[in-house]
Amino acid sequence: MPTPHNTPVPEGPVVLDRREGPHGEVVLRRHGGLLQIIANGCFLMDTSDGRSERRLVDAALDALDDRPAPTVLIGGLGVGFSLAHAARNPRWKRIVVVEREQAVIDWHRDGPLSELSAEALADPRTEIVAADLVAYVHESEEAYDALCLDIDNGPGWTVTDDNEGLYSPAGLAACRERLTPGGVLAVWSAQPSPRFEQTLRNAGFQGVRTEEVPVARGVPDVVHLATRAE
Repeated sequence: MPTPHNTPVPEGPVVLDRREGPHGEVVLRRHGGLLQIIANGCFLMDTSDGRSERRLVDAALDALDDRPAPTVLIGGLGVGFSLAHAARNPRWKRIVVVEREQAVIDWHRDGPLSELSAEALADPRTEIVAADLVAYVHESEEAYDALCLDIDNGPGWTVTDDNEGLYSPAGLAACRERLTPGGVLAVWSAQPSPRFEQTLRNAGFQGVRTEEVPVARGVPDVVHLATRAE
């Protein structure tokens, strides 16, 4: 049946950019008022909410108690919620973001996602590192007070097979080495994982716990938290 002239036609997603990178295809879409990132056909995130991404940063900072001028490594730029939120807090001394997709970096620097991150990117505390996070935690010699990681839909639901190594005993050992004594590892996930909690304990982390973050629809997101021993 034809659509009546006075009935609005729902607006479908519009592709703003499509890139073929070393890890496959990444797409930026606009769907109504939302911006969406799709990787290899898998929906990653959009600009609809962001409360769990913001909580990822806050939970790590809370776990550091009153540590003065802490530094944070954010794994995954995404749509910029975590970076923008961290930059709004003057307590962070340094904010380093590791992102492997040059397209995502470009979308923030001079593309549609700049509306969310322009102020944070202009902050002198912010540094963007174009690198694969898994390789970075193994190869870097820098240590941070907090690692806030959000590059997958969770430890058991990775965007690419390469990312599985981040949640392995060797990957978590490398994360532990990137933390200062008493530093905090925070990992975003779309669902809880008791198995991952045990893997964190086996990797030598202390204070392992999972915090639920309510979302508008569906099961809560979670933040896995763990501390490197003093």
